[in-house]
This record gives sequence, structure tokens and C-alpha cells, in this order.
Amino acid sequence: MKRIFLLFTFSILQVIISNAQNTNLSAEQIQNDLEYLKNTLNEKSSYVYLNGYDFNDDFESYLKSIGNSASLGDFGLFLIEAVGKIGDRHFSATSIRGFSINESLFLPYIYAPLDERVVVLNQVQNNELAILNPKYPYLKKIEGVTIGEFLQNIRPEHIKAPEKTYFTRAVRDIRDIEKNYLINDKQLPDQISLTLSDSTFRNDTVLVVTTVDRSERLRPWDEKFERDYVLFKDEDYNNPEIIKQLFEIQDEIAYIHIPAMVSKSEAPLLFKKLNSFLKSIQNNSKALIIDVRSNAGGTRDLTYELAKYLIHPDSVYVINATQQRGPVPLPDDYVKSLHNKFLFSYSELNTREQRSVDRFLKSFTPIYKLDPKKYSEYYFGLFNGKKLAEPSYYYNKPVYILANEKTFSAASVFVSAFKGIKNIKIAGITTDGSSGNSEWFDLPNSELFGKISTMVSFQKDGTILDGFGTEPDMIIQRSMNQVLWKSDTQLEELREMILRN
Repeated sequence: MKRIFLLFTFSILQVIISNAQNTNLSAEQIQNDLEYLKNTLNEKSSYVYLNGYDFNDDFESYLKSIGNSASLGDFGLFLIEAVGKIGDRHFSATSIRGFSINESLFLPYIYAPLDERVVVLNQVQNNELAILNPKYPYLKKIEGVTIGEFLQNIRPEHIKAPEKTYFTRAVRDIRDIEKNYLINDKQLPDQISLTLSDSTFRNDTVLVVTTVDRSERLRPWDEKFERDYVLFKDEDYNNPEIIKQLFEIQDEIAYIHIPAMVSKSEAPLLFKKLNSFLKSIQNNSKALIIDVRSNAGGTRDLTYELAKYLIHPDSVYVINATQQRGPVPLPDDYVKSLHNKFLFSYSELNTREQRSVDRFLKSFTPIYKLDPKKYSEYYFGLFNGKKLAEPSYYYNKPVYILANEKTFSAASVFVSAFKGIKNIKIAGITTDGSSGNSEWFDLPNSELFGKISTMVSFQKDGTILDGFGTEPDMIIQRSMNQVLWKSDTQLEELREMILRN
């Protein structure tokens, strides 16, 4: 799952056929596909209409604009923009697949996010990174368009993502200049002016560049620690050599790196190591860091495995409340799907758990009141210490969960679940929250396909995960040294803070 998602992030679209941009669909075919998608969204989508966006208006306008036909690429780009406005992060992140854009021209250099600015980098010997122009490190304009305006228009599928998530994902796509111009229906010039600025953002220089072809383009910027694991599959985390890299203890601070939310069945050796490590640090550590930065999700197995050690045996916590879109009451297969995510209805809880839910609901104010004819009753996620905990190994020391704007899906659920629990603090950057119990659909004529969420997942504060994410208790931004892969300054800053305290 993680591998599929991360490979996809190298491009906005999945390449199915090389000439997809030139494949034409009749207006009737497009109308039928839009009707199919409309029915699918109205019957199954959990997030449709919640934020006020009505896709029907856009569907009608598009049909009026195409005349007798449209290319597959044009139709795909339209759907990507429409999908992004719904606010379903699983739908947006996987986007609309089944077509390609014939892009062959790219900007030179590498573009990286730093706070709210874009750093322009070059790749030097041994694949190391360096600032292209140390005097003018920041990208201010592209062809006279401010970088803020430019970025806002190149990732329509992520337009409802948390702010930091959108920025980072858009920055890594600056390189794909031909695609960016196509999305904005503009003609790509032969040469492109890049306005670079100094640290004050007042003094500029202009660099005129020529586009490069696919063979000369540089790989988009990602964190160094992310690249080390980006192509791994779940079963790779059953490899002792890989597992060894994920655990350490230094200066009495224990550290666990979780690059993917792998399942227990796929990586039993990782879970075995996790348990042995957590038992071993009881007496020789003063704090624990759990690193889920750039973790693209998977299952909730690791969340509940760690809860055995992080949740006090005498406590019960409600960690989220969800409502499933579907027939009411829910059929057995829907209920089974929720159980697989450790979610249970009120009647399925024991008396102690129900008391905890009663207390939770007294102060719980969801941002959306969902139609009881379309959505199920609440299904709750809970940490019940008596059911979960290893009483002899409860870790009663400070725990810090380090997350960033690419912490997604089950990894963002992990962060949200532990936020606000005794002894646990969230550090880093607001996550790319998402939790949707998603399923695939295929359009009959264009054969485009996508993935929609069927469940609304509320955080403890009443906000949903999708589009909001989970804010950290301690904001720790990356520094220039981290951008340049010289050091992991977020992790270093967190370690130093722990040692000072």
C-alpha cells in the first residue's frame, strides 16, 4: 500500500498509455461517466457536500464546455480539480488514475520547502545537495508570477489539504513545468525566468533557464530519511537488517522509527523486535521518541501494539469517533470492516468503556452533524488499558511522537489517537490527516478510476482528520541543514529539548 502511494507521488497521474492525452471521448461517453461518478459519490462518499462544495455544478459546466468531445487527458484533469474540492484526502491523494499527460519538459534544479519559502538546490558530486545561489537562495517568482500564486494553481487535487501539506507537495512539483502550464491552460515559453531572492526577500536576481528533457531532470526533493525507505514493501520490514536500523538508544533517549504502518501478518519480526525493545528500555531510558514523519500509512496494527506499553493499565481513552456511510443499520460486511479498524459501536462496548464514552460525548462537539438516514451511529476507537496493556511494562516516562506534513492515513490516525494522552506529546508539523475506510471505483467509458472514502472520522476535538490534520503540541520546523541532508535537525532539536528537561 505504502509503495503504491509513494511511487504515485512522483507524478500527479499514473501513466497507463503513452498517448492518453490524445484519446478522445464523445460527449455522451463523458456524460455517462459523470452520471456514474455522481451516483457513486451520492451513494457512497462520506465527505461529499460536507464542506459546502457541490460537484454537480462543475459537472454541468464541464459538459457544456466540451462540445462534441474531449480528450481523455482533459477529462482526467477536470476530474482531478473537481475531486480536490470535495476534501476527501484519500480521494485526492490517489487522485484520478488511468490516463497520462505527455510531459517531456522540466525545469532544471531541485526545489525544496523551508518554512514558507522555496529553496532552489542543485545536485553536486556524490548526489549531495547544495544551494544553487547562496546569495539568493529563495525562489520568489516564476515568469513574473509570485511563487505563492504559482503554487496555489498546480496541485488542484490537494487544494483542501492542510496548508503545510499542500505547500510541500506543490513545491516538489515545481520541476514539472510542462504539466504545470498544461493544468493552467497556458503556453509554455521556450525559456523561463526564475526570480531568486535573498534572505530579506527584498533583493533579487533573475535567472533565465531552458527546460530539460526527462533524461536530464533531477529527482524531486524529499527528506533524506524518507528516501531511505521509499520503495520498501510491507514484507521488507521482516528483514533483520532493515529492522535493526529502526531502533536505537542514545543518551538514555530511546528512538523508534516507523516508516510505514505495516501489518502484523506481513512483518511479524518487526513486531517481535518492537516488543523486545520496549521491554528493554524500561530501566535504561529517560524518554522515548516515536518517529512517523513521512509515513504514508497502512494498517492500525502498530498503533494498538504500541498502546500496550503507552496506555496505563487502569485507564480507558476514547481516541476517535467515526460514522460510516451506508445502509442503516449497517450490513455485516460494513461492521466487519469497522472492526478491522478497531472501531466498535456503543452496544459492543463493556460497561467501563461505555462510561468513558458517556463522559467523552458530554464535551464532544463534532463540526458536522451527519444525516442519520445516510450515516451509521458512532463507532468508537478506544484504548482500554486492561485489554491492551502489558502491566509489567507500562512506560511511565515522557513519550514524543515526531510527525510532519506527509504523515498520512493510518499514520495520521496514530498521531491523533495518542494526542492528549498522559505523558505523550506530539512534536513536529501538522499531519496530512486522513481516515476514510476507502474503496475503489471505475468509470465505464473512460476507464478512469479512483478511491473514495466511505467513513467520516472525527478527532477528539470534534474536527475531522481530512483537511485538518493533527497539530503538534511542540512545533519543530526543518532547518536549512535538514533540507540539504546534512543532518536531521528536527530530531536533533527534539533530543536536545528532552536532555534540557
